[in-house]
Amino acid sequence: MLVQDGLQRSRLRCPDKIALVCSDQRLTYAVLDDMANRLANALLAYGVKRGNRIGIYLSNSIEAVASIFGVLKAGAAFFVINRATRFEKLSYILANCGATALITDSAVAAQGTVPKLLSSNPHLAVVVLVGTRPEDNVANGHQIGFDAIQERFPSTRPRVDSIDLDLACLVYTSGSTGEPKGVMCDHSNVVFVANSVITYLENTEADVVLNVLPLSFSYGLYQALMTFTFGGTLVLESTFAYPVMFLQRIADEQVTGFAGVPTIFSALLPMDLSRFDLSSLRYITNAAAALPPTHIRQILERLPGVKLYSMYGQTETKRTLYLPPEQLSIRPGSVGIAIPGTEVWIENEDGARLGPNQIGELVVRGRHVMRGYWHDPKSTAERFRPGPLPGERVCYTGDLFRMDEEGYFYFVSRKDDIINTRGEKVAPKEVENILHRMPGVIEAAVLGVPDPVLGEAIKAVLVADSSLVTKAKVLAHCRAHLEDFMVPKYLEITDELPKTTSGKILRRALV
Repeated sequence: MLVQDGLQRSRLRCPDKIALVCSDQRLTYAVLDDMANRLANALLAYGVKRGNRIGIYLSNSIEAVASIFGVLKAGAAFFVINRATRFEKLSYILANCGATALITDSAVAAQGTVPKLLSSNPHLAVVVLVGTRPEDNVANGHQIGFDAIQERFPSTRPRVDSIDLDLACLVYTSGSTGEPKGVMCDHSNVVFVANSVITYLENTEADVVLNVLPLSFSYGLYQALMTFTFGGTLVLESTFAYPVMFLQRIADEQVTGFAGVPTIFSALLPMDLSRFDLSSLRYITNAAAALPPTHIRQILERLPGVKLYSMYGQTETKRTLYLPPEQLSIRPGSVGIAIPGTEVWIENEDGARLGPNQIGELVVRGRHVMRGYWHDPKSTAERFRPGPLPGERVCYTGDLFRMDEEGYFYFVSRKDDIINTRGEKVAPKEVENILHRMPGVIEAAVLGVPDPVLGEAIKAVLVADSSLVTKAKVLAHCRAHLEDFMVPKYLEITDELPKTTSGKILRRALV
């Protein structure tokens, strides 16, 4: 099965059902599928070949979704680049994967960026522009209007002989060298993950999924891929800047599920949720970073009857663990068990498997282990290594975990985030969980900073209600609940924490 088959099969089952809602636009499955077919036919006409890589440099939009499937239908592989990405990084990514085409908007062309991209990337042959004026909608050298494509190319599905081992997409993630690395995902990887998650979320055609996460973030991308696979409706938003509008959207569209990250939940929890009709909600999910147990408790109290799925994953495997909602009250600090059809375990540095209550690196085995990093054999060999069976590879996550007696897993820390202070090893998350217990603390980040005496000193940076939280109260709270070597030496209270576009806290920026 190919990734685009999900959309195509849903179209056959329910062509007139609303597939995608974005702003004031509503597209049926038939209309969305036709848009993707027209784009695919245009890309093929302009020289795109099976296996080419095509960039999508757009904000969350109907055109971005249609482009994902249009690229796949042309037999190529897509990669979505966050629209906030600067020229240097954008140009690096295009050059790194030898992109043949780029789909972006007219604002990029107005800034004079397109000629610079074309001159610095010799592989780049075609640029498709969204939002051009009607009089501009003609092929102009390397540039083609998206609207012109929709007017002039047929909506028939193109014949492309792709198989499920072909590359479906690249997802660029931050590298240790500072340069982004492209995780290679073939069709079988993506389809397996989507169906595994659909299984444990129990999605059906009745589900309406709200997504505010960027499609460049794999967590956001899979909201679209999954929804069109099970034949639901995707409500796509471009930003979470206005939480009130987000909650009203849930009520207006009768949303049954949405994907969140800790930043989103931190913004929602102080609000009066009773002002909004959220009765349609069936489930919510959390990934990217673990929710503090105090936030989990508050969410369950504020949204009774809604299932909360705590999850863990990496771009290299997409989704790895999930906690069944009925386990939240029993083990709120856990991120669960292996997703359906996969296997995980913990190893020490000598490669021996560890048992309950021992800390080691999480290793992942399954069809969701991606192909490796684009043109980076060294990093690929470090992360993807031989598995238990001849010829297979498993993923070494670089994350430290422990497992309880019943086989549920608990995230401890990134291996390189562990703080070595006074000869003791401290996991930032353990300190952060204690800080989150304090009334008035909204967000917390803990990290190690160089110290001539301690080796590393613990620094905590908080976003908090200043009427409830002072430095003295925080330190007193920590001394009451932590061992003395775990109490932060440095404490800072700020208005906001630096984050990635996907909502992860940038710890290194806090040093």
